Amino acid sequence: MPTSKAKAKPAPEPATAVLRQHAETQFAEELEAIAAVDTRHRPPNWKLSPWAVSTYLLGGTLDNGFVVSPKYIGSTRIIEVAIATLTTDRALLLYGVPGTAKSWVSEHLAAAITGDSTLLIQGTAGTSEEAIRYGWNYARLLAEGPSMAALVPSPLMNAMEAGKIARVEELTRIPADVQDTLITVLSEKTLPIAELGQEVQARKGFNLIATANNRDKGVNELSSALKRRFNTVILPVPSTSDEEVDIVQRRVESLGRALELPAEAPALEEIRRVVTIFRELRNGVSEDGKTKLKSPSGTLSTAEAISVVSSGLALAAHFGDGRLGAEDLAAGILGAVVKDPVQDTVVWKEYLEAVVKERDGWKDIYRACRELS
Repeated sequence: MPTSKAKAKPAPEPATAVLRQHAETQFAEELEAIAAVDTRHRPPNWKLSPWAVSTYLLGGTLDNGFVVSPKYIGSTRIIEVAIATLTTDRALLLYGVPGTAKSWVSEHLAAAITGDSTLLIQGTAGTSEEAIRYGWNYARLLAEGPSMAALVPSPLMNAMEAGKIARVEELTRIPADVQDTLITVLSEKTLPIAELGQEVQARKGFNLIATANNRDKGVNELSSALKRRFNTVILPVPSTSDEEVDIVQRRVESLGRALELPAEAPALEEIRRVVTIFRELRNGVSEDGKTKLKSPSGTLSTAEAISVVSSGLALAAHFGDGRLGAEDLAAGILGAVVKDPVQDTVVWKEYLEAVVKERDGWKDIYRACRELS
């Protein structure tokens, strides 16, 4: 009888086929180059020294001429404080308004320190204690009873056992009683498994990075006991227009490459116009300081500016001539500004007539936005 041939396993997809690579994969070359010249002291289980982690996040040129791209554009001291915190026994809380790169910084810190940014717990209103502590394989639990084999470890437990960095996104979205599950872990560095009468003790190198913002609906304030376990670092919005334009330009170019958009790189002037609109409405005053403005209900963050420009690029690529223009940006700007259809519409129309209409060289974006409004 003919023997049946086993089906060959499909070859794994190349990393370039993944929609969004993890930081340690996307920037593997940079991490290797930094590690090769990094001769400074490394805390236990760290892949790089604190100095090297800072260089990876802030960018710079190494002694051998290798250029490291900046992942965070802003205050050097803020990043240094965040890194120094992770060398101690205190956890790190990255705090600020939405869109200030909290998750981005968290991911890159974990990637540089441990080479693994995937030990992530996404906080939501439905996050349970099991997602933070551990769960159970109920088939094995019913068949064999409680045992370590039937236990399903959480990312936090895996980080403790491996001596790595765990990440908790949107900590204040998690119900308060579930948040407090972290208190024992952060103070005692142990995770009790009451059903087995055992515990998991954290290895050297373990720590936790959490992110939180104070502008989201449904925010659950941290208890004072939990706050004491964190060192809080506030990430501000970019201090200057040039800084914000640089951030948007870098992220949009990176996203364009990842999504393989068949469009030209956006002109710096178009990015600057989006950033200027967002900053003026966010600050409640025009760039020249002459016109007081009402601010809309949304945050108009840097992340939203990146989204507006990226959406405009997609429109230009697939329904235009491949060159980003005012008509491609208008819908995205309107969607970002007008969150409340009554209040924000009034704010937006006043801004259009008082500022955009009167600004030299902005007639095209005024007309495009006016048509949609």
